[in-house]
Amino acid sequence: MTTRDTSSEVADIAPGSETTGVFTHRQILTILSGLMLGMFLAALDQTIVSTSIRTIADDLDGYALQAWVTTAYLITATLATPLYGKLSDMYGRKPFFMAAIIIFVLGSLLCTLAQSMYMLAAFRAFQGLGAGGLMSLALAILGDIVGPRERAKYQGYFLAVFGTSSVLGPVLGGLLSGQDTILGIDGWRWVFLVNVPIGIVAFAVVFKVLNLPKVRRPDVRIDFWGALVLAVGIVPLLVVAEQGREWGWSSTRSVSCYVIGGVGVIAFVFVEKRMRDAALIPLRMFRNSTFAMGVVISVVVGAAMFGGISLIPQYLQVVRGASPTMAGIQMLPMVVGMMSASIMSGQLIAKTGRYRVFPVVGAVLLTLGVFLMHYVEADTSLAIVMCFMFITGFGLGNLMQPLTLAIQNALPPQDMGVSTAAATFFRQIGGTLGVAVFLSILFAQLTPNISDQLRTAAQDPAYQQAVVAGLHSSNPADVALATGLVNHDVSAAGAVLRDSSIVQQLSPELAEPFKVGFADSMSTVFLAVTAIALLGLVLVLFWKEVPLRVGGGLAASAAAQREQEASAD
Repeated sequence: MTTRDTSSEVADIAPGSETTGVFTHRQILTILSGLMLGMFLAALDQTIVSTSIRTIADDLDGYALQAWVTTAYLITATLATPLYGKLSDMYGRKPFFMAAIIIFVLGSLLCTLAQSMYMLAAFRAFQGLGAGGLMSLALAILGDIVGPRERAKYQGYFLAVFGTSSVLGPVLGGLLSGQDTILGIDGWRWVFLVNVPIGIVAFAVVFKVLNLPKVRRPDVRIDFWGALVLAVGIVPLLVVAEQGREWGWSSTRSVSCYVIGGVGVIAFVFVEKRMRDAALIPLRMFRNSTFAMGVVISVVVGAAMFGGISLIPQYLQVVRGASPTMAGIQMLPMVVGMMSASIMSGQLIAKTGRYRVFPVVGAVLLTLGVFLMHYVEADTSLAIVMCFMFITGFGLGNLMQPLTLAIQNALPPQDMGVSTAAATFFRQIGGTLGVAVFLSILFAQLTPNISDQLRTAAQDPAYQQAVVAGLHSSNPADVALATGLVNHDVSAAGAVLRDSSIVQQLSPELAEPFKVGFADSMSTVFLAVTAIALLGLVLVLFWKEVPLRVGGGLAASAAAQREQEASAD
């Protein structure tokens, strides 16, 4: 298949891009600046809050409630994602993208005023309503203005933003939350306040440069019932995914969530079938095998990706004693791997028009990377760990971008918002479930593994001397552990589940069994992540490639409208 150079034609008709849907490279980069600022808001918020939540919880006297702050945000962001996709298909992207920015910034301001963890959870839920549109709509708008073949190049910029935020977020979160006050305001409140100036700039840029053709969709219905039953189905499942470990997976509350969530999901399928094309996620899209398989792969990749990424900082902080700030910096090889693979694959996809090889390579490297992490021990060289992180990140970079690209390309341009939102939605669902399952495996392994290591160490003369020294130490943590070990009490192993900082409070000699036990537990979890990644690889091998369209979604829609008008004349 050959393609002709249309750059001169684009330059001629670009001034009318609001009607033609064709944009010059310069116009695309200008629009991209606003989209990346919006995406940066959401990506930075996820990482900056994760490293400061313990400080926030301590200040608001609600350490035990910190999980609800994360859960509230996650629920609303996940539920809002398909809503933004559907409504933007019906009424245009720009107003909803600007609305998402406004809601997110207002939510950030409210979070700075929180006086309790309950208030913070409520405000984070409101903030999540905006976050749900920032990621998916940015990708959908890019799909509107750039064809799938060229889009791969520009999506590399988005992954660069994601990678930058994953490094900058922990550093900035640790720095801000570590300050008592900044300009008379509690340091942790700046974690949310920093979103305000970025959001204002993003809104101004989007308002100024994002000029898209008007969308005319007469006689459309809004699927309110679909949104309602989706909430009934998803909310209990997300809640139990986050809280099930503390409740007990077979507890009454967990079982109630399973039942209500299952009923909600079944009701959602029934409503969507009745609503047909007006559905929030039209079921007809799943008749497209490329889209349907892409959604399944998104769930699996989301589980492996978020599961793996959430585990590595745990290892760096608990076992290697890195601060949240330093752990963010030590994650840089994974970020570099993601960014370099994304840029490389994007350039090659744009040049060749073929994408199937990249998700295959990505899935292989992701599986290899997390499998190698299974061999990481407490005393493994940091350089080796970073090499394994780079392999994992390089795999993700080759996998994530072509996955979104293929899902967008599988459906007609008029479904750009729904298809993009569906890819994001199912990846978030997979990520949430993956993190919940993998952390549950980790915590189930920790206490017995550390207890075994403490019993083994008790037979070592060198460790016995460290215990004797601990009895006379000025360090309260050493005294408490040594006293317990002398009395053959290894209950300190379970204390790590309540406060992992105890490992850093101990002297290096006494802390060694804790670090080894934690590393052994991580090894088991990474085997589980490897199994999920291997499932993703098998699915990718059976995934059918569809030739990439050359034109963007808006250009295709505009061309179709012109043909319709010409035939009518």
